[in-house]
Amino acid sequence: MTQQETQNEMTLARGIRAFLSHCRMEKGLSANSLDAYGRDLEHFRAFAEESLQSGYPDEETLIRYVNGLYARELSSRTIARHLSALRSFCKYLLTEGLIAGDPTEHLTSPKQWQNLPKFLNRDQVEKLIAAPDLAKRSGLRDRAMLELLYATGIRVSELIAVRTAGVDMQLGVIRVTGKGNKQRLVPVHTAAIAWIGKYMAEGRPGLLKGRATPYLFVTARGGPMTRQTFWASIKLNGRKAGIFHDLSPHVLRHTFATHLLEGGADLRSVQAMLGHADLATTEIYTHVARSRLRDTLDQHHPRA
Repeated sequence: MTQQETQNEMTLARGIRAFLSHCRMEKGLSANSLDAYGRDLEHFRAFAEESLQSGYPDEETLIRYVNGLYARELSSRTIARHLSALRSFCKYLLTEGLIAGDPTEHLTSPKQWQNLPKFLNRDQVEKLIAAPDLAKRSGLRDRAMLELLYATGIRVSELIAVRTAGVDMQLGVIRVTGKGNKQRLVPVHTAAIAWIGKYMAEGRPGLLKGRATPYLFVTARGGPMTRQTFWASIKLNGRKAGIFHDLSPHVLRHTFATHLLEGGADLRSVQAMLGHADLATTEIYTHVARSRLRDTLDQHHPRA
């Protein structure tokens, strides 16, 4: 590697570190978002460091990089995520005066949501929620978590971060901290509140074994629930319920939104409960609902 290439690598690496620090300190992005940005930008750095003239992204290099993503036949969502990281990074460089213009200006994102989000029907939801073994403390916890997830549609990162102080049993609401550390109050129906109360009375103390934590959901070791542990739990309970494919916490989020809209909820209310900053993100669920209407029409209309 030449001296110029080494200098470019150092410049780009410093720029990425500074950008990630900015995202953490100024924008308040979550650890998961920072990790995703870091991985995508590191992937770009490894591709581009030897071809950059100034050490910072230029339009020609970005075009070659994006073409390479398409050539690998990555999903449209993955490509869009890479582009989002690059756009945010270049916007930061432009704001800091490190580049003269935005090299991502003419890059277009792939069409999103070519495949509709997966969701469960009502029978599948009931079987999944009933799957945990209620004779075990962990089963009470899993039942309460599944009830709350389906009752609210919150993200799994928000679910595991719920604190006992953030649950208002009387009003039936929980306080959730979403992306960018934005807090919102989400209503919870009485059935889910009842299961949370049962878990707090009969399951949580035994899991904690005298230890203290502000988090509502805890592991058998008494620590706060992790994404990986809950992911494994939902997979296990899915198998008990006869649901073997593509089951994840996010599927229950999609299911919550889809069932609300099918029941007549307005889009703005669903947007507020999901914590979407942009209504366009929520609108995908109207397409899901329409596809169900089409299936119903084709199945039941006498002229179909």
